[in-house]
Amino acid sequence: MCGIVAYLGDENAYPVLIKGLKRLEYRGYDSAGVAILKENDIALHKCKGKVSDLEAHIGDASTDGTVGIGHTRWATHGPPNDINAHPHVSGDGELAIIHNGIIENYSTLKEELINRGHKFESDTDTEVLAHLIEEVRSNTDVDLFEAVRISLNEVVGAYAIVVMDRNNPNQLIAAKKSSPLVIGIGEDGTYYVGSDATPIVEYTKNVVYLEDEEIALMDRQTGLKIKTIQNREKTPYIQELELHLEALEKGGYDYFMLKEIYEQPRSIRDCFRGRMNLQKGMIRLSGIENFEDKWTNAKRILIVACGTSWHAGLVAEYLFEDLARIPVEVEYASEFRYRNPIINEDDIVIAISQSGETADTLAAIKMAKKKGAHIFGVCNVVGSTISRETDSGCYTHAGPEIGVASTKAFTAQVTVLTLMALTVAQKRGTISPERLHRLIAEINSLPDKIEQTLASNDQIEFISEIYKDASNALYLGRGFTFPVALEGALKLKEISYIHAEGYPAAEMKHGPIALIDEEMPVFVIATQGQSYEKVVSNIQEVKARKGKIIAIVTIGDTEVKKLADHVIEIPKTDDVLVPLVSVVPLQLLSYHIAVMRGCNVDQPRNLAKSVTVE
Repeated sequence: MCGIVAYLGDENAYPVLIKGLKRLEYRGYDSAGVAILKENDIALHKCKGKVSDLEAHIGDASTDGTVGIGHTRWATHGPPNDINAHPHVSGDGELAIIHNGIIENYSTLKEELINRGHKFESDTDTEVLAHLIEEVRSNTDVDLFEAVRISLNEVVGAYAIVVMDRNNPNQLIAAKKSSPLVIGIGEDGTYYVGSDATPIVEYTKNVVYLEDEEIALMDRQTGLKIKTIQNREKTPYIQELELHLEALEKGGYDYFMLKEIYEQPRSIRDCFRGRMNLQKGMIRLSGIENFEDKWTNAKRILIVACGTSWHAGLVAEYLFEDLARIPVEVEYASEFRYRNPIINEDDIVIAISQSGETADTLAAIKMAKKKGAHIFGVCNVVGSTISRETDSGCYTHAGPEIGVASTKAFTAQVTVLTLMALTVAQKRGTISPERLHRLIAEINSLPDKIEQTLASNDQIEFISEIYKDASNALYLGRGFTFPVALEGALKLKEISYIHAEGYPAAEMKHGPIALIDEEMPVFVIATQGQSYEKVVSNIQEVKARKGKIIAIVTIGDTEVKKLADHVIEIPKTDDVLVPLVSVVPLQLLSYHIAVMRGCNVDQPRNLAKSVTVE
């Protein structure tokens, strides 16, 4: 959840660290800090708040030094305050450390270290790790690299760490397990470290993604050395980044979230570009074609995901069952791993994650692999852990998503899952060539339909002004649009802090209808399709209780317009694809309401973008 950045080189480290922390702040923004090495002394600056608060806290203080580490925190152990902010130092003041993850056995380690005379200043598990490394180094005749390796064998939990030694300005040590870490290799012995590639891309395209239980020594004189914590030598595998710097900027928008909403026509087009041939009526996904027998003979598909990705998985359940005729179960990854699930060798497990680093989803993957299932990953970040842990997969190519509330990642995931379902349906013979051709043409037209929907922004902003002070909201959908109702409610909760719930429209009368009064806005996806008449009946039920109806309707609709207080029109779209268009107005509604309520849209309270802890 936290963001870490480090620099080892010949230039001043501070500007690199601060810029990197700002790019990583979507991972956590409870507190921030840097430690910079200069003339065998560690200058430590840290405070509660955002990176901008850290800059103000440092002020005119000296920040010279060519080696440094930085951290932006999402609190797990100990409240967000100045003392618990990272970096942390060892008891002898020789070492500084930054950490993303959770040390599960920290209390046992801490008690043992206290018995050996160690004193702690913070409530964090990270400070315990700093003292543990100090203890190992002081009681054994080993260098720091070996002391870190030995210490990590005593640790239970997840970690991505960088350690700095005040007596060695030529080295940094990094290690990871179940938390992401990437090393950038610059020129002339320069190294960069980040939780992801965003702090690195400005300086180098050459990176090494550390694997679990690997530890790296970066030395300006001897180069990069990697071992496992079991002491096996590894050869660094250098990859070239595909990330572009301009994708990390707001591009004239007030917030990243708004930029990412408006990027959806492009991101969806990038999803199907090169994979879909409109003229030939064909879809080709190598991740499926390379394991065709697994897919054509699959008895069941299990989808594991969290949050917005789970909602994309719910859409996929409708897609695969309707098009490919394979039974599907959609699981919260956090629950799946703890309930002793039944997994068979002829099952396919689809793991969905924007970051490719979601801890619960990774744990679910590892469990399913042990039971022999075929694992397929759907993620956005090239080189992420999920992309490396799965048997095959498909990148969404949505580009960096910086706003904590996911928007373009959801539509990119649904686009890829749609292509997957159509590919499998084609191979299993469960879809006619005519329907396949028609849906491919519809997918090709999606970017234009979303552009058309985005043109309603002014009207959506007007509606947002009316309902910005609501205390509660209800979102209703049926069939393919039920997951969209869940996603719309989640967006409103995440960034405006208004309580909202998504429901299947027909389930409303089994409880939620009791909440409806003249103050309650009810957002209904009422597009023309298979369930249209039923949804109209559900709208009438709300209207009879004086609820306020905001309906997403198909252009040209007349029936719902007679009942609704407000309508937002979207282009006519096949039921199978309507989630990709109908979700866009709900994203804009949540965005405008949050802005009007004075909320920080990109960094909502208590949340972080990449959930790398349980």
